[in-house]
Amino acid sequence: MNRTIQTNEHLSYNNPFEQLPWQGSQDQITNQTEKISQLINEVEKPLWAVKAGSQVFLTDQDGFSGSGSGNHLQAERLAYVLPMPLEALGDPTFMQTYGIRYPYYAGAMANGISSVEMVVALGKAGLMGSLGSAGLAPTRIEAAIHAIQQALPDGPFAINLIYSPNEPNLERNLAEMYIKLGVNLIEASAYMDLTFALVHFRVAGLSRASDGSVLIGNKIIAKISRKEVARKFMLPAPEDLLRQLLADGKITQEQAELARQVPMADDITVEADSGGHTDNRPLVGLIPTMLAVRDEVQAKMNYPQPIRIGAGGGISTPAAALAAFMMGAAYVVTGSVNQACVESGASLHTRNLLAQADMTDVVMAPAADMFEMGVQVQVLKRGTMFAMRASRLYELYSRYNSVEEIPTADREKIEKTIFRRNLDEVWEETQAFFRERDQKNLDLALKDPHHKLALIFRWYLGLSSRWSVVGEPGREMDYQIWCGPAMGTFNQWVKGSVLEPVENRKVVDVAMQILNGAAYLARVRCMKSQGINLAGELQMYYPQRLR
Repeated sequence: MNRTIQTNEHLSYNNPFEQLPWQGSQDQITNQTEKISQLINEVEKPLWAVKAGSQVFLTDQDGFSGSGSGNHLQAERLAYVLPMPLEALGDPTFMQTYGIRYPYYAGAMANGISSVEMVVALGKAGLMGSLGSAGLAPTRIEAAIHAIQQALPDGPFAINLIYSPNEPNLERNLAEMYIKLGVNLIEASAYMDLTFALVHFRVAGLSRASDGSVLIGNKIIAKISRKEVARKFMLPAPEDLLRQLLADGKITQEQAELARQVPMADDITVEADSGGHTDNRPLVGLIPTMLAVRDEVQAKMNYPQPIRIGAGGGISTPAAALAAFMMGAAYVVTGSVNQACVESGASLHTRNLLAQADMTDVVMAPAADMFEMGVQVQVLKRGTMFAMRASRLYELYSRYNSVEEIPTADREKIEKTIFRRNLDEVWEETQAFFRERDQKNLDLALKDPHHKLALIFRWYLGLSSRWSVVGEPGREMDYQIWCGPAMGTFNQWVKGSVLEPVENRKVVDVAMQILNGAAYLARVRCMKSQGINLAGELQMYYPQRLR
């Protein structure tokens, strides 16, 4: 059915010599605004802007002709807007590779914040999620993988594997578990170098097709913010690690040979100013840089399938998603915004705090997993004192080489305000934890007093994120809540809409609103580039307004 919307005030042609005043009532203006918005929002249909007499029209069918005062008016075509189905926003090979409908996935958030429920909900909607396995016990990770595989027998889903320089045995054990359980896609996070575990996962899935080409059974999406690290993932596996894997019997000689023909990652997610581990890099600088590095490597290696570059960090609105796609991103990745969704593993208290956050309500704080290296994570500062207290612990760690060196007054203060118990008791709990998790790490601490101090302080940093997840009563001011400024941008965007209340935030709805909004805005920009000016309220896309 040919539907045509006529208006002067809300749709006009860029002609400085022409004045087209609106003569209708305010109710008519509002009504036409909604109709025009609906027409643009039907993103799978083409649009034409035409002019008949002094009137400008928007129609979803070609060949329009208008009539007025009983006289036939021949329409002048002013602009044509292509259909913009959501699938067309990104790289079709990304969707084909992972069996998804849209160029979008929800990145992992540690401690199961990106939960089984979240991953399953996304998978059933034709999207993809990555299980936040970092910080979880191996038994819990295994149970989660079984649950996801049962709910999504054909995928799509990813499982996170995080860089663990202080616990290499744990990382190796997880990689072997993933191989054993048939996990064929991991999201590699926070890596600063390639590791035995990561190369093992990648190479163990290589085989030769009947035509001699390489089949990549185990795929990797790497989240990267530095070009020197990205280059390592874009090149084949290092020879020293291949030799070590061969010597240990982890891979075959043929797999080692095949590994020299493929990159370490299928996709590189450019991670900009995100929550958790981040270098606070600007997305507009990172994407062009990574694309240039990719093109340089591709010219040298000539891979059959070039590595795709996606965008993560700061993606929380349709405008941000569209900007990433327009810069060449093959797909987009969301993080912080999903943490406030109902499927999130975070507690209700944490989700409520996130839903109130503004862009400026974030701060950098010491990371638990790479505390000794001075690595930081981006966290929420609104409603919690974690960042300040964690920074105080790192300051003491940097100044003193053992627990015994800490002045009595300082020790008593942190025992009272941060740990709420004697440090000797904390050490006993820490030893019990590492006896089960990583005995070598504990052995090192028994020999090195400074490492012992680090493990004691990591007790607080590690538990603070778990307190946030489970909603530990009485520890609200110690909650470690990973969050980027994109959370505040999202909250501003959804203000007054159906997505403002926490209980309405469902991870699939958030994804579809962002993607649909990006397609809507693309069509608006297309009209504007052809001289069609829309009223201000039509140039933005908002979730459905509450009545």
